[in-house]
Amino acid sequence: MELGEQQQPHGDLTLKTIAMPADTNANGDIFGGWVLSQMDAAGGIAGVDRAGGRVVTIKVDTMIFIRPIRVGDVLNVFTEVESVGRTSMKVHIEAWVNRFITNKLEKVTDATFTFVAIDDQGRPRPIPREQGARTETIST
Repeated sequence: MELGEQQQPHGDLTLKTIAMPADTNANGDIFGGWVLSQMDAAGGIAGVDRAGGRVVTIKVDTMIFIRPIRVGDVLNVFTEVESVGRTSMKVHIEAWVNRFITNKLEKVTDATFTFVAIDDQGRPRPIPREQGARTETIST
């Protein structure tokens, strides 16, 4: 199976947003840097959840742009922590879109990001062996 032919996203839906006209490149497609920033934000959310505190991006591996994103497409970013070291972790990130009008779900981008947990002074800190201390809250 080709990378772009994956049928379902892997990981947790971490971020969802809509592609707007201001996010386009000269060809009218959504600018790759915008997609990268959305994936970085989602990876940061997953990293903070796992590390229980601040993380910073230190590396992006194997960023693959599979299909273009167009204005009106809804971008869904899925994350999955692949591995955790003493101070760093690798997060696999997939971006999928629901196409404007048709709502067809298509994978558009795939990458692995590395994040480092940091303390209040910006120095690397150990990542807890167990999942981070953050908890979900629901307001009613």
